[in-house]
Amino acid sequence: MGVSKGDRVMTDLAGSDIYYDPYDFEIDVDPYPLWKRMRDEAPLYYNEKYDFYALSRFDDVEKALIDWKPFISGRGMILELIRSGIQFPPGNILFEDPPIHDAHRGILSRAFTPRKMRGLEQQIRDYCARTLDPHVGSDGFDFIADIGAPMPMRVIFMLLGVPEQDQQALRNQIDDGLRLEESAPREGQFDGILERSAEMFEAYLDYRREHPSDDIMTQLLTTEFEDETGTRRTLDRAEVLTYVSNIASAGNETTTRLIGWMGKVLAEHPDQLRQVAEDRSLIPQTVEELLRFEAPSPIQSRYVTRDVEYYGQTVPEGAVISLINGSANRDERQFGPTAGQFDIHRQAGHHLSFGYGLHFCLGANLARLEGRIALDEVLNRWSHWEVDYDNAKQARTSTVRGWEKLPVLTG
Repeated sequence: MGVSKGDRVMTDLAGSDIYYDPYDFEIDVDPYPLWKRMRDEAPLYYNEKYDFYALSRFDDVEKALIDWKPFISGRGMILELIRSGIQFPPGNILFEDPPIHDAHRGILSRAFTPRKMRGLEQQIRDYCARTLDPHVGSDGFDFIADIGAPMPMRVIFMLLGVPEQDQQALRNQIDDGLRLEESAPREGQFDGILERSAEMFEAYLDYRREHPSDDIMTQLLTTEFEDETGTRRTLDRAEVLTYVSNIASAGNETTTRLIGWMGKVLAEHPDQLRQVAEDRSLIPQTVEELLRFEAPSPIQSRYVTRDVEYYGQTVPEGAVISLINGSANRDERQFGPTAGQFDIHRQAGHHLSFGYGLHFCLGANLARLEGRIALDEVLNRWSHWEVDYDNAKQARTSTVRGWEKLPVLTG
């Protein structure tokens, strides 16, 4: 496991002067120079302060995402959650391993088929129009407040069956649960977090049990499946609540970050913005290049179940290893010498922004569709914009990376 003999690197984990800290706000502003150093000098990195290892090269990250047995998700996929020792309830497919993961994922996959996602196009366009039209004729708008946050929120809560009048309050609670106020996890930060997440949706679930509808919540309540013991049953109440809270969080955050990066990166590349504005057939590959270039969720973590070797060093059983897919997406070994450049004409194969293997993002089709429609609808109204950096604000979390505010000037 690791690299070929021709690319072997001996990493002195104790002697390296590289310091990577996923909680450091200064690093998070632009982690790419540091990640390049890690790929070149410390492809297996160890952080003593927080006691975790990290892989940063594409080949290593991709293989670790595929090979789930030594790198399990059942203890969490976020560094601080794994370290907290939280026991996750059934139904959280992000934090599960086979065989229970396969049974639970099979239920949810029925709700996110490509056909069902394509059927949402007009509703997504309507949500975009509702939030963007009031800004036509003004000096600008905010890629987060005016489209990146409200549109994905409306879509995922509509799919779940949450009434529109309650959606913003739920979105705010989800944001608060992810935000870091300091450059480190707070003591007790995750105490009761699972219970609080489930409580947000209890009343809606009870209502849907009595009033079934054509939504994901009803589907989760009524779908029969065969669990890991071979028993034919439906999900119990706790499992459904876990599913719903996970879908709500995942369906909001990463698409919001994608749309934020869309505003920033295209503003910084006005020649490519002009090209896609003039030729909308470039939109799908523009969205893919945005996902590669600025991964909305650039780091995942796993619990190590047995000793594994990388670059002449052993990652011991019981360790935590972080897989920096945001770094892997810019690895010159995979994407060539221009890997660090944004290029909407790139034809470079797959990226790792949606993960890979067992935990490949179920909502990838929806996120791509939302990104494509959002860009098209923005370009229907404005063909050029500049970021108002004086009033922009980067979001601070350890798992997703992007913008909390991204106002742009269109005049």
